[in-house]
Amino acid sequence: MIEVTISEFKAKCSALLEQVRLTRQPIRITRFGKPVAEIVPTAIVQDRASLMGSMRDSIKILGDIISPASDEDEWEVLRD
Repeated sequence: MIEVTISEFKAKCSALLEQVRLTRQPIRITRFGKPVAEIVPTAIVQDRASLMGSMRDSIKILGDIISPASDEDEWEVLRD
């Protein structure tokens, strides 16, 4: 892992962030030789548009999906 002092990170912040993005390798930031933070690459983000409709034609509805699963006479909350 590359270690960079905090002052160097301040001076080269954009370039170091771009380096992490391209190489996918984390960078440790130190202050007085002690680790302060780590810059790690983000998880790969999937395009959300590709998820829309991805389950189409994979589900088959059997029976009534609107009515209650049990008879209303069996519900305690409706009893007096």
